[in-house]
Amino acid sequence: MHTATTPVATPTTYPPSQKTVRNAHVSGRAAYDRLVAEAEADHEAYWARLAREFITWKKPFTKVLDDSNAPFYKWFEDGTLNASYNCLDRNIERGLGQKTAIVFEADDGAVTQVTYADLLERVCRTANALRLIGVKKGDRVVIYMSMSIDGVVAMQACARIGAIHSVVFGGFSSQALRDRIADTGAVVVLTADQQVRGGKHLPLKAVVDEALALGGCESVRHVLVTKRTGAEVPFEAPRDQWMADLLAVQPTTCEPEWVSAEHPLFLLYTSGSTGKPKGVQHSTGGYLLHAALTCYWTFDLKPEDVFWCTADIGWVTGHTYITYGPLALGATEVVFEGIPTYPDAGRFWRMIQDHLVTVFYTAPTAIRSLIKAAESTPAAHPRNYDLSSLRILGTVGEPINPAAWQWYHDHIGGGRCPIVDTFWQTETGGHMITPLPGVHDLVPGSCSLPFPGISADVVDEAGNPVPWGQGGILVVKKPWPAMIRTIWGDPERFKSSYYPQDFQGRYYLAGDGAIRDAETGNFTITGRIDDVLNVSGHRMGTMEIESALVSCTELVAEAAVVGRHDDTTGEAICAFVVLKGALPVGDQATAIASELRTWVAREIGPIAKPKDIRFAENLPKTRSGKIMRRLLRSVAKGETSTQDTSTLENPAILEQLGQVY
Repeated sequence: MHTATTPVATPTTYPPSQKTVRNAHVSGRAAYDRLVAEAEADHEAYWARLAREFITWKKPFTKVLDDSNAPFYKWFEDGTLNASYNCLDRNIERGLGQKTAIVFEADDGAVTQVTYADLLERVCRTANALRLIGVKKGDRVVIYMSMSIDGVVAMQACARIGAIHSVVFGGFSSQALRDRIADTGAVVVLTADQQVRGGKHLPLKAVVDEALALGGCESVRHVLVTKRTGAEVPFEAPRDQWMADLLAVQPTTCEPEWVSAEHPLFLLYTSGSTGKPKGVQHSTGGYLLHAALTCYWTFDLKPEDVFWCTADIGWVTGHTYITYGPLALGATEVVFEGIPTYPDAGRFWRMIQDHLVTVFYTAPTAIRSLIKAAESTPAAHPRNYDLSSLRILGTVGEPINPAAWQWYHDHIGGGRCPIVDTFWQTETGGHMITPLPGVHDLVPGSCSLPFPGISADVVDEAGNPVPWGQGGILVVKKPWPAMIRTIWGDPERFKSSYYPQDFQGRYYLAGDGAIRDAETGNFTITGRIDDVLNVSGHRMGTMEIESALVSCTELVAEAAVVGRHDDTTGEAICAFVVLKGALPVGDQATAIASELRTWVAREIGPIAKPKDIRFAENLPKTRSGKIMRRLLRSVAKGETSTQDTSTLENPAILEQLGQVY
């Protein structure tokens, strides 16, 4: 393992306003410190108290944590509950039946509002339909749908009957879908005829057909299809059925299946270092607790808020902060089908204005791409929209560089909205290190301090804590309720991936490097452990170099850095850069590349100057906005990529990246 050792400079801090502190659920640093102290004094009692406060149990738990078979920890195992009941019925019983649960905006701008009573009825009909075709507790159901109310309903319906859902992002290829269906042993696939993104109709049912035709999916008995566009799609009777036909004859009530807190709620596949996806298994009780609690404390959600998480339900962010967390609190949330640049790059800001969004949660990659759009297309600049409804901003997916943080703070938050820069993973279930809006002084680029109850630390390769100000490996020292339970069907891989023998299985290994500020103890994520470059014996995190490039705000909109082998220096730094201006070529590109090398040398040091710089109009990203770094590594090495690029938003970008400057 390698660790970053270059210190991170401490930029300007932004303390919360007195109004924010006064009104926050966690009000002031003393309140945060009390929660941290409570968790440190009695870890189990702390989580037990919160589990009783935030979850309604059918049968109360009597045992909090079972660590007898560590690292296969169990939380609240003898308690029973139902996630759908906690998200829907409970809110209706509290008198929120007519409150808007979801404001759905379609790709074409059409808006649909659904109350909690409406949502419960739709979930019950879908749950009954699944039971009618034989789906029972513990069965796996694969959901291959776009962002929609139907997608949320499908997930909640599975939870209602104790089926285990596995959502596959609607941009994944037939092979990727086939692999996930086969690994889960799914009995049903829920899909739609097509999806709509950026004005384009894209196939879903056809991809499902291709996946099943590849073989290995013999467990699938039914494919239920929702009509989105009305396009003609092939049907294979009796396997394929229109969902609408099934729903039309279903009752509007459905008794929840009460399950153990340790019953798997869902499987979600994440890429592994071997290239084989890992089926991350999450429990019902511990996961739901953390989803609700982090919405309550991190986003400070209030009954009057309108919350918008721009993620897709195909990723864990969409699970925790669309399907489960906000609904568990009885919140009103926005669900968006489209992309941020259609029909123009002002789409996000227009939606915030139209729906009076108060809490906005998006990815740094989206922010950086919209910075470029705002500067190149004046009509798309956020100053043209009324964003005064916003009170809290959030970022998710990767660390946000200080320059993008500052733009987000100034232009979207108007200098008044706290930014919660959240660090977490598919495996953790929810936020692990994050500012709380009424507590922490904000530092651009830092995810601040651990969420109360999370015992995070930075250690060396032997597992020993390193001094503040020195880089190392990020670990979590104590189990927490929302943690991954295992990798589906591969417990040994779970142990070796997350509780390696390097640390004698003592700590959860996040896979990221981090550094703590020498004075405040604030965490800054320096990148994946395998994204630390060793150039002539100097170790540098790729995130640090990316941040330096993007801090050249006059030129650079976005950057990604990877390494490649170099006979002289061991590794060479390769930078992929998106400029704010037009794509440069020839002498102009050479001159800009030279200017950027000089800039990085000044910001970090000469050793950090990229050897290769490539320019493109955008970085290669999935349709969810995630940079495909493995693809960039192949490009940097000059390899002919054999990777699946079907999820790329713009495959033509690869041609632009061929020229090295």
